[in-house]
Amino acid sequence: MSDQQPDDLQAEAESWIEPGQKNVQLVFILYLVSLVTVFTLIIGMVMAYMNRGNASEPWIDNLYTYAIRTFWMGLLYGFISMATTFILVGFVLMFLTAIWFVIRCLKGLQAAGRKEPVKNLETWLV
Repeated sequence: MSDQQPDDLQAEAESWIEPGQKNVQLVFILYLVSLVTVFTLIIGMVMAYMNRGNASEPWIDNLYTYAIRTFWMGLLYGFISMATTFILVGFVLMFLTAIWFVIRCLKGLQAAGRKEPVKNLETWLV
């Protein structure tokens, strides 16, 4: 049986839902899980939009913005990849987009673990 009391469990659950370090890490984890199940990408994006601007630390808002930009740029890169599959370049672009997506998610997770903002937030690359 667990040593935690029901109040402790509720506080732990709220720490993952409230804007903060754990929540922004959860957003990036949901993004990575979306490579297997797509719907978690939408959940992560909604969480990022809902919590951006509500965090107590500016570096957390930076990471929410980074996650939101990752979603929209990934969507654009995905559409470009799909549109170019008829000339076979799209298959390579899809692979490169997936690698780009994973790297950006890992970069966001690392920054959240260090409690730092992402440098060069406006980049379209990694």
